[in-house]
Amino acid sequence: MKQNENIYYTKFDYNGWTMYIAATEKGLCYVGSQNEPLNDLENWIKKHIPNGILLENQEHLSSIIVELKEYIDGKNIEFTSTFDLRGTPFQTKVWNALCTISYGETKCYSDIAHSIGNPKAVRAVGTAIGANPIAVIVPCHRVLGKDGSLTGYSGGLHIKEKLLQIENIQYKR
Repeated sequence: MKQNENIYYTKFDYNGWTMYIAATEKGLCYVGSQNEPLNDLENWIKKHIPNGILLENQEHLSSIIVELKEYIDGKNIEFTSTFDLRGTPFQTKVWNALCTISYGETKCYSDIAHSIGNPKAVRAVGTAIGANPIAVIVPCHRVLGKDGSLTGYSGGLHIKEKLLQIENIQYKR
């Protein structure tokens, strides 16, 4: 039987942004979508870390809170947190590829598929991006359609637009 694993979480609430964030001892594992309930985090934990025990602890997440505030204020262009990505090998490969997209830049789905060495997996890349558990910080919002248009975003297109605006990224509506 697996030993229980502590997952530290808090509700991030700053300047109109409200989301739950969580980390294990290994690193950040979850940044929820804007205004989603605690229940979404609990369900994610049950699925991905079934032996996880949620412990509210803002102090454990203090460095990422500072970085998120700076990002929202347009000051922080690079997050320094370590991650504890929980997904399939394919998903983690896609999420790691997203982390190579610099602040203020964008890629399209086929760019990501090519970068992971699987150019025919464009749809699968889109599905993996949609399952990204670390919104904002693993920058899935920087992925646009091939023509620069807004495409899906698990938190809603209005949130994707807000994130792109923070980074002064141009896109087609």
